[in-house]
Amino acid sequence: MAIESTSSSSLVNRMIRAAKLEVPLYEEVEADITATSQALLVVVVVSVASGIGQAGSGRNLIAQLLFGLLTALIGWGVWSYVMYFVGTRFMGGTATYGELLRTLGFAESPGVLFILGIIPGLGGIIRALAGIWVLITSFIAIRQALDIDNGKTVITIVLGVVALIVVYAILGVLFAIVFGVGALVGSGL
Repeated sequence: MAIESTSSSSLVNRMIRAAKLEVPLYEEVEADITATSQALLVVVVVSVASGIGQAGSGRNLIAQLLFGLLTALIGWGVWSYVMYFVGTRFMGGTATYGELLRTLGFAESPGVLFILGIIPGLGGIIRALAGIWVLITSFIAIRQALDIDNGKTVITIVLGVVALIVVYAILGVLFAIVFGVGALVGSGL
């Protein structure tokens, strides 16, 4: 995966601009089909940061990182598709699935702060603030990619959140079954 070396399109520069809520950044990555690999990398980096930020939760760190990465990637794909589908079919938006995938990948940028969740006492507050920040960047990403107004963007997001909750619940149950059965087999039962 080659990352452009020009200052305006470098991964770190784009992540900073996305986090700073720069509307032109979202227009830029929407139009740049080569930015899909960068958007994927943002999602992976944020997922790892989140897993490390939860390291003190007493769970198996490797399993937590793998589960977090899997759910982040699936969630990103589902979230982007639902935004694309609802936005174009019901809200009159004009975009491709790839445009939503890229803009929403970069909207995850403030999530790198999830790594600070490891700080006792402050971690939870930092994670909550970063989560709100990601919601705001996601709003801008969706609005810009679909070229719709604020009201239609809110409706699109609400429907997308419902879809993500369903996907995460299903994944949680599947992982509980897989790891539960593995634990039972490992214990000789």
